[in-house]
Amino acid sequence: MMTRTLQCLGQHGFHTLNYYEWGDAGNDDVVICAHGLTRNGRDFDHLAQALSARCRVLCPDIVGRGRSAWLPHKEDYGYQQYCADMAALIARSGARRISWVGTSMGGLIGMLLAAQAGSPIQRFVINDIGPFIPKASIERIAGYVGQAVSFADLASFERYIRAISAPFGKLTDAQWRHLAETNGKRLDDGKWTSIYDPGIALGMRHAAAADVDLWPYWDQVRCPTLLLRGAESDVLSLGTAREMGKRGPCAALVEFAAVGHAPALMDSQQVAVVKDFLLQ
Repeated sequence: MMTRTLQCLGQHGFHTLNYYEWGDAGNDDVVICAHGLTRNGRDFDHLAQALSARCRVLCPDIVGRGRSAWLPHKEDYGYQQYCADMAALIARSGARRISWVGTSMGGLIGMLLAAQAGSPIQRFVINDIGPFIPKASIERIAGYVGQAVSFADLASFERYIRAISAPFGKLTDAQWRHLAETNGKRLDDGKWTSIYDPGIALGMRHAAAADVDLWPYWDQVRCPTLLLRGAESDVLSLGTAREMGKRGPCAALVEFAAVGHAPALMDSQQVAVVKDFLLQ
C-alpha cells in the first residue's frame, strides 16, 4: 500500500485529497473504493489487498476525513464537491474505465457519477445505500456525527467504535482494533478522538429535515451493478432494494445475515462476493 495525495479545487481554493493505492501502479484495471460518512479509505484494507493482485485499487479519504484536508468553509461539504474530487482522482488514475465500490455515502457518490453521460464507471458495487433514504435513518446518524468526543486511551476509543459501529456485524478483535486505529487519532494530551472534521455534520442536519429521494439518478445508471444489503439495515429497506433490481441498472442483490448498516467488507464471504463480481 502506498499513500498518495492530490490537489483538488473547491469554491474557496485548493485542498489536499489523501488516498491509498494498492497493486501495480501501471495497471489500467482500476477500482476506486469510497467509504461512508465518517469513515476513511483504510476501511477497505482487506478488500483492496484481496483485489490488488489483479487490479490497482485506490481508496480515497473523502475531504474532511482521514488524512485529507478539512475545508475551512463547512458549507462546502457536499456531494458536488465530493464528485468533483473523485473526478479528479479518476483523471489522476489515467484509466478510461474504472470499477467503483461505494459504502453508504461512497455509494451515493458512485451513483451520482455513474448516472452522468459518458461516465467512466463500468462496474458498480453499491453497499447498503439506495436512492431512497428515510428521514428517521438520517436522524439516527445525525445524532452522533459531529459530536466532539475524546477518550483516555485507544482501548476506550475502540469500545466507542464498537458501540456506534455495532450494525457492521460480527468482526474479529483484530478487525475492531484495525477500525479503531485507522478511524482515530491521538491528541497531544494523549487522548483519542475520531479522525474526521465535525463540520461535516452541517450537511447532515440539513438532510435530516426530510426523506432523500434520488430515484431520477438511479434510473440513469446503466453499468452492471451489484447491490449489497445488511439484512437488518435501517438505511436501505428491503422494499427499496428490490425496486433497485427493477429500475435503472436492475442491480443484482446480495444480502448478508446478522448485519445492519453497513456490511464492513472485511469478512471473507463479503470480500469474495465483491471480488467475484468485479473480476468476472
